[in-house]
Amino acid sequence: MSGKPIRAIIGKGFGDEGKGLAVNYFCGKVPGTVVIKHNGGAQAGHTVEPEGKRFVFHQLSAGSFCNADTFWADSYYPDLYKLGEEIDEFRSVSGMCPKIFCDPETKVTLIDDVLINMLLELSRGDSRHGSCGMGINECDLRSGAGFGITVKELLSSSAENIVKKVSDIRETYGRKRLEELGLTGRDAESSEMIELYDALSSGTVIENAVEEMMRNASGYVTVCEDPEKLMKECDQIIFESGQGLLLDSENTEYAPHVTASRTGLFHPCRILSEYGLKLTEAVYVTRSYVTRHGAGPLPYECTASELGITSHDETNVHNSWQGSIRYARHGGFDEFVRPVLADINENGAGDIGASLFITHLNETDGKLMTACGDIPVDEFVSNPVISDAFTIVYKSYSRR
Repeated sequence: MSGKPIRAIIGKGFGDEGKGLAVNYFCGKVPGTVVIKHNGGAQAGHTVEPEGKRFVFHQLSAGSFCNADTFWADSYYPDLYKLGEEIDEFRSVSGMCPKIFCDPETKVTLIDDVLINMLLELSRGDSRHGSCGMGINECDLRSGAGFGITVKELLSSSAENIVKKVSDIRETYGRKRLEELGLTGRDAESSEMIELYDALSSGTVIENAVEEMMRNASGYVTVCEDPEKLMKECDQIIFESGQGLLLDSENTEYAPHVTASRTGLFHPCRILSEYGLKLTEAVYVTRSYVTRHGAGPLPYECTASELGITSHDETNVHNSWQGSIRYARHGGFDEFVRPVLADINENGAGDIGASLFITHLNETDGKLMTACGDIPVDEFVSNPVISDAFTIVYKSYSRR
């Protein structure tokens, strides 16, 4: 077993906890870090603000300001169509272009995944699941049905062959998928839905998307044929989760308002076991209060003003897919630790030291906002339930 730090950064709630801040913090401690993106895809929005700069990371790791390399695991679904725009924006802010590696089995999100996702969510009207409209679930289902396309395949094929394959997938899988969902075109209730149906019938849409995907893949991504070598030669490994623990695909309590991926320790433990490595620290990140951007239950929901929060969230702005960001208080002490303990125990990680990383304390005057009252952070973490669950507590009172 390696003596290097191997950390998993996991959002403790419904997302937007400050995972980007935590990843950047640990990357800044150890040069030569590889950050593994292991779930979800381009839907992530991890904000980092070092030294007056600001960037919202989607597919690049949140450790990129610290020159950490990004590695896409076989359970990550990159959107290569969007990648070039993100890299151009990051280069304009940082003046550099980070390295991106991927597993040979990393499968890509296709334009039709996004279009179907958008159509389905629009068709739900007021009963939306809270999807970001990024096609992650559709990509997962399509790939699981045997119609996946890997980054490696893109890089080793001609544009003509990829266009043909994507077109064939549309005809053999996509049409059937639309029928299963009851999306026939007769249900179009808006000009936006009509445009989406038109795009799903356009060969030009596929051609343009494939062209951009292949350009970005060849320009920015390296397929790593020996991931074990990469992981064992770096100085630190960090797993960057894309969504919160309470949105895990196996979380029946909040279904169907969950994601299509495993958001906790499942993939980090699985990947490390394949290469004879072991996690050294599981870091669970939470704001001093709770947020949820999207539909679904939110226990102890309240307004930002009831929490005393006056600052504006620049990342989680109102959008037509998720609406406005929502706020809540934490539950009691047992409620607070329950999902963390379940994640650790279910993944056989009972011997790993769990840590707590609390962000946004500057917004709550150093207090945890709970259903039991507003508790000073030192008093909160000294409670036996909390101190028994977490061996280390990190506290952030700033935006970086």
